[in-house]
Amino acid sequence: MSLLAPRVILVRRETDLDRIRASYTSAAAARFVLERKGLTLEAVEDAHRRFTEALHRVRGAIPADWRQATILRADVERFVFGPEDIVLAVGQDGLVANVAKYLDGQTVIGIDPFPGLNAGALVRFRVDDAGEALREAAKGTLRIEERVMAEARLDQGERLLALNEIFVGHASHQSARYTLSCAGQSERQSSSGLIVTTGTGVTGWAASILKASQATLALSPLEPRLGFLVREAWPGPATGTDLIRGVVDEAPVVVTSEMDGGTIFADGIESDRLAFDWGRRVEIAPAGRRLRLAVP
Repeated sequence: MSLLAPRVILVRRETDLDRIRASYTSAAAARFVLERKGLTLEAVEDAHRRFTEALHRVRGAIPADWRQATILRADVERFVFGPEDIVLAVGQDGLVANVAKYLDGQTVIGIDPFPGLNAGALVRFRVDDAGEALREAAKGTLRIEERVMAEARLDQGERLLALNEIFVGHASHQSARYTLSCAGQSERQSSSGLIVTTGTGVTGWAASILKASQATLALSPLEPRLGFLVREAWPGPATGTDLIRGVVDEAPVVVTSEMDGGTIFADGIESDRLAFDWGRRVEIAPAGRRLRLAVP
């Protein structure tokens, strides 16, 4: 057991006002751009104020003798997390997904600063619950869900983790060409790309694809199973549309690229991607690593 006081890493995104301040040299310029989008600077400033107040309350709930640090989502990939860190993700569900792939066994407590505005699937705690959740985490009595993650492994060793889904397609979102293989079946396809989703991700991007096709996938976030969904498969002389969705257990989903400009990215973050050009092969399967998500 560590003799040091617990360390809390508070992770947040930039607010709209943070981004405006970084992009515009004057309030007049910011106001002009916002009004063209049907927004007002006052509304953006009010949202920033309310979020800042929520952050202040969360920080105030951290015991005074504990160590703490605050980082922005954009800095997570460069931050070195300690094995016993407790991570506070203050924001929307997507923030937890963005952080998950950079962790290895740390407990994550998702704090919803604006209940009712977020889905709340991953940010399960209110601001006023933060202090008690932290104390329970330090004692090891906090309830934890070990959520399954997906891992993409390329033929040359590169890998990518995801909590929600992994996308395989063309970087420009034009037609993607590849061969999809899974559970003894194989098919050449031309489509808008495909996603391989976890049980957590089935309520996200996958949900919109399923709704459009009036289909379902039986996935649990806690069971090591993944589902795949092909987007807008095109039936052609050399391409099929039979292998467009399914659920897999230990067997990986295997995709072999037949395109230049192919890409693989996770959880909607296109900037963190792997090149997937002609002839390259990727296997996507449940990851050995899981997200330790705190739940009330």
